[in-house]
Amino acid sequence: MKRRDFLAASAVLSLLASSPAYAVNKTNAKKPHAKSSARPKPKKPSAHSEPEVHHEPHGETRNVISLPDEPAQWRSYDIRSSIVLNRINGKARLWLPLAQYKDTLWERSLGHNWQGNFESAGIYRDPVAEMEVFYADWPEGVASPQLQIVSQVATQDRHFDITRRGAVAERTEVLRRSLQATSLVPIDGIVRNTAERAIGRIKDPVAQGKAIYEWVVENTTYDPLLKSVGNVDIGNMLESGNLSGRSGDIALLFVALCRSIGIPARPVFGLRIGSSRLFGSLGVGGNLSSAQHCRAEFYTPGYGWIPVDPSDVRRAIREERLSPGDPKLTVLKKLLFGFWEMNWISFNVAQDVSLRGSTGKTLPFLVYPLVETIDGRFDSLDTSRMSYQVSASRVD
Repeated sequence: MKRRDFLAASAVLSLLASSPAYAVNKTNAKKPHAKSSARPKPKKPSAHSEPEVHHEPHGETRNVISLPDEPAQWRSYDIRSSIVLNRINGKARLWLPLAQYKDTLWERSLGHNWQGNFESAGIYRDPVAEMEVFYADWPEGVASPQLQIVSQVATQDRHFDITRRGAVAERTEVLRRSLQATSLVPIDGIVRNTAERAIGRIKDPVAQGKAIYEWVVENTTYDPLLKSVGNVDIGNMLESGNLSGRSGDIALLFVALCRSIGIPARPVFGLRIGSSRLFGSLGVGGNLSSAQHCRAEFYTPGYGWIPVDPSDVRRAIREERLSPGDPKLTVLKKLLFGFWEMNWISFNVAQDVSLRGSTGKTLPFLVYPLVETIDGRFDSLDTSRMSYQVSASRVD
């Protein structure tokens, strides 16, 4: 079956009716420390131009093999984050990853509004890491540092069509970075040997990427209870034979295997923001503070970046109790090679991140809010030090 025919057969339905939009209080603009970076809001793009994350209930009739065709459709969201810091000693600085600032055919960042009792705050761009980061500083003596930020983002589903070539070539420096080893992604030894076994005698780069994707899907296990949160060295993972992990671990395994045989690849860190039309377990609602999710993409000449999501295949297997012979699993595996359901926003593809203004060491990636004081660093996973609430609402 041609890829185009497959996508037509399994394209996704519209999202369920959205919740009421979050309305920015206009009077906030007169309060101290309330700012905005909003772009002039464009016309609606056309189709052509854990507190706890609540998953959708299981047992619904929606599933990946009963979805009729649907034209491309943009959806706009207000994403509201609220942060309160506790037990702060001295000055504090916070960093928060923002939605990818470069417009793509599947995601657009429309601006940000923020307020709080900080001394200074703003946004900076790291052109090398291709990410945009919000920062805020609190002076010594602030009893309860607080921040509220609202981001406006538009998304639509991302499809790869193998019948179409002609993608714009990527910059050489971007491809070079997407072939390098990082602190968590070695590309020699057991990593390269594993990739060579996965691809066998396949020579075509698209087919090689698909072979690696299928190997990762078949050999990993999704484990939401792991404490590592993507901080596992891929070489050590392969040496141990324990290929269990969360989305970051599984995506980085795919990236490492691709890079080891000369295929540019990169993880894409982001946040789920809505319900799924594929499976309930692949959607979220309520507080999204632990809804971070990592996908991946690899590059081939003529096609550009091809999206994949092996970890969501493994997540669906676990959460939906899919057996190896389940026809829904067969379709899902095919679909998530070349498709991203955009109930998710991308933050960045950055690895080995150096934060501006930080005195600490580099981070393997930036996907959680991070705070630094004279006592060191902590992030939103330390709930005794940071209260972090995130919600998303449809505005169209």
